[in-house]
Amino acid sequence: MIDLALSVLSSTLIFVAFKLFDVYKVQTLYAIITNYVVACLVGLFLYEGNVDVAQLTSTSWYWGPIALGVLFITIFNLMAKSTQVSGVSVTSVATKMSLVIPVVVGVAVYKEELSLLQIIGIVLALLAVYLSSQKEKGITINRKDLLLPLLVFLGSGIIDTSIKYFEEEHLTDQEIPIFSSMVFGCAALTGLIFIGIKSFKTPLRVNFRNILGGIALGVPNYFSIFFLIRALRSDMLNSAAVFTLNNVAIVMLSTILGILLFKERLRPKNWGGVALAILSIVLVALF
Repeated sequence: MIDLALSVLSSTLIFVAFKLFDVYKVQTLYAIITNYVVACLVGLFLYEGNVDVAQLTSTSWYWGPIALGVLFITIFNLMAKSTQVSGVSVTSVATKMSLVIPVVVGVAVYKEELSLLQIIGIVLALLAVYLSSQKEKGITINRKDLLLPLLVFLGSGIIDTSIKYFEEEHLTDQEIPIFSSMVFGCAALTGLIFIGIKSFKTPLRVNFRNILGGIALGVPNYFSIFFLIRALRSDMLNSAAVFTLNNVAIVMLSTILGILLFKERLRPKNWGGVALAILSIVLVALF
């Protein structure tokens, strides 16, 4: 449970960092790529073994970080585009609702069992995510704009499911730091290739503010994945419970910090979402 709590805290600090990007005019794309480089270096620092490229490429999971790294950058850009086209609320709901995918996979593929109260808790968690995310007057979306949120939903769910797959089938406790590091390293490489191509049209400018923003984002970003994988290895909770608690607790804590740090104002349905989040956490964790 400590690992899960630390993963939630780390993920929530990512939210705080993104909010501060607006305040200090940090360019998100460049900070994101810097953050992946920083996260990769943190993982290498924590890895106790020798970093042997030949040995790493001979592991059964070496292709995972490559695929996940590409997915990380792709989904980030889709989230940014979806936010611009469909709105913050729609994108937020699509991202957090994706917890359905790893929950279903956990039950169907890994034969995890859920009690009736846990199932009720997961349903309440989805409702809590929806209500908490409605910071605008209402969620409206044109049918033609459904593709972007749908891709964000599927992509986010695939990332979580893939992390569960590698944790279950391939990784040892000692390999978690280097696996996490390689995921971020591959994401950084993909991002650098992306901005390298983009720089042909728009010259690349190094900005110290973007670098600082990337450092502030990179450290909690690394630990959000590191502690999530460790939480999935725990025998206390199955993966369905872990993903549900992780997503709902992030929404709840982010909402609370938004009020305390950034003076965000919540509507009654947002408070209802927070209350449902607390109830769903109790049902999923204790039953």
